Amino acid sequence: MSKSRAPSNDVLLQQLRDGTAVFELQPPISHSPTIIPFFARIGPSLGKVSPAMKKVQRYSVQKVTGDGRCMFRALIKGMAHNKGISLGPGQERDDADELRMAVKEIICESDKDRLDYEEALVAITVDESLKRYCQRIQWPDFFGGGESELLVLSKLCHQPIIVYIPEHEHTGGTRSNSFIPIAEYGLEFSKASKQRKKRMPVKLLYSGNNHYDLLV
Repeated sequence: MSKSRAPSNDVLLQQLRDGTAVFELQPPISHSPTIIPFFARIGPSLGKVSPAMKKVQRYSVQKVTGDGRCMFRALIKGMAHNKGISLGPGQERDDADELRMAVKEIICESDKDRLDYEEALVAITVDESLKRYCQRIQWPDFFGGGESELLVLSKLCHQPIIVYIPEHEHTGGTRSNSFIPIAEYGLEFSKASKQRKKRMPVKLLYSGNNHYDLLV
């Protein structure tokens, strides 16, 4: 986002909620092309059976490009799908980077707003310093996203999100189109209130290989 004209985080939050946010992408920090992309830590709730698990569910998988933006791409793709919108590859990439930049705005550039995302901060600082995190998140094709970003974006965008794993990874059975929900974020936004309309959840498939696809 342009530093000279960056809106306040209150304005950014409202723009994200009503879908009018516009970002100017910053150039990525240079880094060696030989470095293997580092994905954000998948939190404990994504690595074991959580209270979110209810039952096996069947969906179709929509593949998402694995370019380091997969979680953000899958989320953008899912929100567009819920609105009946189809995004081209370029728009999907740009919108995914807008989400990444929004997380950066909240976590790295506002001491005050950061306090509203304590769970995300805990998830971040388990593995690395906040300073290191804020350096990495600037690299569009190098930062995969994970637990902490889902915690931020579900609240920031008023978007319910459910993360699934393939059933066979839990049961040891054969591959199928059956999936198990293992983590939920922002489900309070799936209900209507006086301030907002209810939102359909975006269903993300975590493959266990640092990659997210979309379930529809």
